[in-house]
Amino acid sequence: MKIVVLDAATLGSDLSLAPLDRLGEVTVWENTAPHEIRGRIEGKDVVILNKIRIGEAQLPEGDGAPKLICVAATGFDNIDLDACRRRGVGVANVRGYSSNSVAQVTVGLVLDLVCRLPDYCAFVADGSYSHSGCANRLVPTYHEIAGMTWGIVGAGKIGSRVADVARAFGCRVLTCRRHPDGESVDLDTVCREADIITVHTPLTPETRGMIGEREIAMMKDGVILVNMARGAVTDEAALSEAVVSGKLGGLGADVYSVEPFGEDHPFYAIRHHERVALTPHMSWGAYEARARCLDEMILNAEAYARGELRNRVDVE
Repeated sequence: MKIVVLDAATLGSDLSLAPLDRLGEVTVWENTAPHEIRGRIEGKDVVILNKIRIGEAQLPEGDGAPKLICVAATGFDNIDLDACRRRGVGVANVRGYSSNSVAQVTVGLVLDLVCRLPDYCAFVADGSYSHSGCANRLVPTYHEIAGMTWGIVGAGKIGSRVADVARAFGCRVLTCRRHPDGESVDLDTVCREADIITVHTPLTPETRGMIGEREIAMMKDGVILVNMARGAVTDEAALSEAVVSGKLGGLGADVYSVEPFGEDHPFYAIRHHERVALTPHMSWGAYEARARCLDEMILNAEAYARGELRNRVDVE
């Protein structure tokens, strides 16, 4: 098979792509601009990509179209599935590989915001502690999360792992699921009752903008909100305003509607805010998670070569 990797830089320079060699002839590009996509995938059997967007304009016609696109992610909203179906291009994602990694970073961001750790670390790092004449510092005030209510929007594999940790900390847990069960609650209930809200739901037409001005207004003053889903699941301008007004006690995010976001993005102006913790879409990428992701993409490609359907999201 002829394989091309379009954006190897997003997989990390520490991860060797040598295992791909067992599939056949491999071409690796660190990054690919939109106008370069069509030329680079034409005539290839398998395309491996992470963040690259593929639509009608990027897909070659006829025999030049690739046979399979392997997405190095669970989410595949960057791929136009209808366009792929029209060209006869299969699309496979990777499921469950990053659940532990994302859950771990989710909890890390929550603890960072609740405990105000950057403030305390900066006090020591800049020498203030050494010159303070006091053995300890307790400003800004922070609180125990035991006894708080932790709302989880999207209780799949990642959300469920976060829920386990939240319970271990002594939190009351509320889960809001796309497919409600007997234990889940609706989004309004989470917004009204939670002290901490973490978001893990996929981006769909139904979830786009699901947390905006209306939902923020329902929330408790000082609520901690962390978005680990997709940026467009929230109204980012409304979140930024809620930070500035003090409505949100803390805002964390690892995902954005535009990645990387520019100076015109609502979060750019608040990126240094003391109650904001923003990370560069890294929560999925613990080394172990990326290694699993690569292994799964290889298995997806090998399954295609055998005429099998594995992790195919283009098949209805």
